[in-house]
Amino acid sequence: MNLRRGKGIGGSLPHRVAGALTGLLLLALTVAPAQATLLPEGFFDMTPAPGHGPAAVEANTMAYNGSDDSVAAEGAVVMHYQGYDLRADKVEYDQASGGVKASGHVTVRDPQGNIYQADSIVLTGGMKEAFIDSLTLTTSSGARITAHSVDYKNGLETVLSEASYSPCGLCIDSKGRKIGWKVKSAKITYDRNHASVYLQQPSLELLGIPVAWIPWFWIPDPSQPRALGPRMPGVGFSSTLGATLTTPYFVPVGDNIDVMLTPELMSKQGALLGGKVSWRLPGYGEIDIKASGLYQLDPSAFAGTVGDRRWRGAIQTSGAFTPLDHWTAGWSYSTFTDQQYLTDYGYSDADSYTNRVYGTYLSEMTYFDIRAEQGQQLGNYASNDPAQAVTLPQTSFEHIQNLAPGYGRLHVTGELDSIWRGADQTATYNGVPYVTGYEGTKQHLMVEGGWENQYIVPGGATVTPYLAGRLDVANYDRNIGAIGGIYPTASDAFLFSVTPIAAMDVRFPMVAKNGFDTHLLEPVAQLVYRGSNTTDVGITNDDAQSFVFDTTNLFSYNKFSGIDRQDTGLRANLGGHYLANFADGSWLDLIAGESFHLLGTNAFGIADAAQTGVDTGLGTDASYFVASARGGFSNGVSASSKVQLDPNTFKITRAGVGAAYSPGNGFSTNTSYIYVAADPKLGTTTDQHEIEAGVNVPIADYWSLQGDYTYNLGAGGWTNADAGITYDDGYLVLGAGANFKPTSWGVGLKFNLKGPDGKAAY
Repeated sequence: MNLRRGKGIGGSLPHRVAGALTGLLLLALTVAPAQATLLPEGFFDMTPAPGHGPAAVEANTMAYNGSDDSVAAEGAVVMHYQGYDLRADKVEYDQASGGVKASGHVTVRDPQGNIYQADSIVLTGGMKEAFIDSLTLTTSSGARITAHSVDYKNGLETVLSEASYSPCGLCIDSKGRKIGWKVKSAKITYDRNHASVYLQQPSLELLGIPVAWIPWFWIPDPSQPRALGPRMPGVGFSSTLGATLTTPYFVPVGDNIDVMLTPELMSKQGALLGGKVSWRLPGYGEIDIKASGLYQLDPSAFAGTVGDRRWRGAIQTSGAFTPLDHWTAGWSYSTFTDQQYLTDYGYSDADSYTNRVYGTYLSEMTYFDIRAEQGQQLGNYASNDPAQAVTLPQTSFEHIQNLAPGYGRLHVTGELDSIWRGADQTATYNGVPYVTGYEGTKQHLMVEGGWENQYIVPGGATVTPYLAGRLDVANYDRNIGAIGGIYPTASDAFLFSVTPIAAMDVRFPMVAKNGFDTHLLEPVAQLVYRGSNTTDVGITNDDAQSFVFDTTNLFSYNKFSGIDRQDTGLRANLGGHYLANFADGSWLDLIAGESFHLLGTNAFGIADAAQTGVDTGLGTDASYFVASARGGFSNGVSASSKVQLDPNTFKITRAGVGAAYSPGNGFSTNTSYIYVAADPKLGTTTDQHEIEAGVNVPIADYWSLQGDYTYNLGAGGWTNADAGITYDDGYLVLGAGANFKPTSWGVGLKFNLKGPDGKAAY
């Protein structure tokens, strides 16, 4: 055996020392609230396998004892092996038993920069067992794990005595103050077979202060996300539910089924039982089923709403699949006792829900989607409203085909909508009737095919011609007759139209640079012709009801939002774009322009039953003037604004402005203002003025106050207010907040333990 200083010792001692690292690494797992947040990815797979070559060993003395067949390296022992460094006062190797002992100021540094310190490390049982005396593990991310002793048994069980974990090392900031959190336990047992961690007398310290102690606790192995056991509880308070406590519990079923039980106790409403089942289909997708329900102890908390009942609940299902390349498919379906249940119990903050079945194909140049959908209004509404639309089916198609270089490209789009309602969907606002859906069945097929190419002409202008044709075929069967004489007027209606389309887009980009700043000024002129007098191409307007004229659609060839309405005649869109980027990081983006209807029927001058087209700003030959501005500045200020102006009266019809300030010292504030002028034709008799403001104010190191307030000047009252206080030192987050509305209020608590990477620890 070669015992020369600085050479290998047969390759056996170092790999066994490296084997001991496996036990050390498992220690981190036993006390880490979440392995992925504490240690580098693949941390537990970094231990080198035996027999991968000799190690470099240095020591003051190295000796072989033939009587007991042992090797000893003593005095400033240094070992290097495949990125691992071990330092100790003494390392002994018993070749007969295979035992290894490193003692005296033992330090191991692994390839990831994690450092293990111990008084001694003893490996026995053919390297399957280890005992470590006085361990301190400092991870490369700064987390610290300590234990008075560690007993690692055959890779199946690891026992730590007097152990602790902290994500922030000593958890003392630069001013000597305690921060973060620490978990201590008299004994921690990690059972690999059962993927469980058992803690005896665990305690939690916040900011160095013990705040919780229990005699015994059990958690699933944090490295095993599917381990059986509880998950982080949640607490809250609201005026309708009272104080709430949610205690999630995870149950794995086989290899691919997960069950998450979420019972919730509420001081006012009793016990809400909820759960979710997730069934994974490897290589294909996943199915989720959620169910919840309760017997309300105090239904009167929801008096005057559909939630004023004893039994409430919901079943929600969904599936998502990737059956073939480029294809996705799935469904979502929910049923509930009342339309307000999901909102009242925090399962949804939306105002509507859609049941759907769908299939989608997406490639680089092609998109295809087919789906059936049923809309459900959430809130204080009757269940199973027959006026809610059902689509059977809705199909969309788009394909782009590039031609030979210099010849442009072809663009084909298509859509087929089949819509059924069991009743008319109507409303009246201040005497103005709205018909947003008709009882009966409607089919609408639209196909548009076009060609475009871009040319750069002398002088630098870009010219993009577009030639296309559009086909619309629609059928409507009402069976009962029309509402109030509004179309359709017959029991059956059929429409067929062909629309020629021609457009020309001309832009002249001008760029100026001074070595530091860049300025782009781009005048834009468009001429668009749509040769049809049929503006209501869908017979009834089901998907083109939402429209606001602003800079986002100023340069659109068809400004309507859906296929049931289309712009017609000859229209010119004129405007410009200015973009500036400054050397200090500031920037400014401006868009402004106006649209002019020149010939033919102006579709925006014709209102439909949903009042689409009324006072949009496009109904006259010269539209409203629209402009927008956005900017960001190096001092932390950002701002944006939009305006819609009637050029004949110089009256502002719509406007919005917002600003934010965040200098980078923890302070931030934002404010916004929205204005919409009253319009009796649309049933709005007063101007809308809404102001919203929010602020975050640091009041001390790690502490800040938050507030948000919304006030409707037009209605003469506030609509929402939030206030809260938060402590956040990067590892521990504590907070309390309250939300106030004119008819309700709620209080919530915030408590988060973070790992060294800033993610939730457990």
